[in-house]
Amino acid sequence: MITPKKLQPGDEIRVIAPSRNASILSKEGIELAKERLERLGFHVSFGNYIFEDDLQHSSSIEHRIEDLHAAFADPHVKAILTVIGGFNSNELLPYLDYELIRNNPKIFCGYSDITAIATAITARCGFVTYSGPHFSSFQMEKAQDYQTSAFLSAVTEESPYMLAASSEWSDDAWYADEVNRNFEETEWKVYNEGTAEGTIWGGNLCTLNLLQGTAYMPELTDGILFVEDDYMVTPELFARDLTSLLQACRSMKALVIGRFQRQSNMTEEQLHFILDKHPALKTIPVLYNVDFGHTQPIFTFPIGGFGTVNTGTKTINITKS
Repeated sequence: MITPKKLQPGDEIRVIAPSRNASILSKEGIELAKERLERLGFHVSFGNYIFEDDLQHSSSIEHRIEDLHAAFADPHVKAILTVIGGFNSNELLPYLDYELIRNNPKIFCGYSDITAIATAITARCGFVTYSGPHFSSFQMEKAQDYQTSAFLSAVTEESPYMLAASSEWSDDAWYADEVNRNFEETEWKVYNEGTAEGTIWGGNLCTLNLLQGTAYMPELTDGILFVEDDYMVTPELFARDLTSLLQACRSMKALVIGRFQRQSNMTEEQLHFILDKHPALKTIPVLYNVDFGHTQPIFTFPIGGFGTVNTGTKTINITKS
């Protein structure tokens, strides 16, 4: 698996919208995210069609493809950030020029619905992509330090890095009210103990499952699976989706579950009930309430990278990103 060249000061980051468009963002929010990235030493540019707005707050397949291809083809662009998630990035998969992308490996980062396109690129083109903050995530004020530090570890450092729990977390709609936020202490939790290393796959669970049966689904066997879902999931839906993924994977080394949003009504009792159904999960390390997904802050992990999960120390060591 190829690792894209790491970012250096002065490098250009291109912002594109392969799922929902940028019309959801305020002018002030866009400027704040751009300024924050520029303070980190990067130059920010934007795709031509990120504000194009259709009935589902996206743009045409043709224009989304054009922006993505232009970003990969431009030698000045060293990394690509998605505006935000959404529901339809998998529409692009049959139309991507995988040869063009394979010949121009570069950092590609986003989460949620972006899981489909990032995973497909890694599977078809053989280089690491990243599950991590969107461009819009850099608007956030509180809890930004943890998020930014983990992002920079993934996309700027050649050496291995360790992921550990944030000091606090929030499920507030921070984009609506940055001031009146509620935080509580973070605790990564252990369902089953152990240590394991392997190739990392995953992201948003229901989105990853969209790839099953297609040419864009990677071989997950003997990997470390990271899965999360948003407020729209229920315990019953999560159980069904997790079962589907486990049946697609003959064996796995470890399972890491992102923290659930409160609106999902996922309780610890419900989660343990779901996990208890699967004998295989009693033989591998399983961590949950981990800092990725739709609560804040989130870390960045490499799709197709390599890492070690240690439930004793409640850490994840990324050894190839």
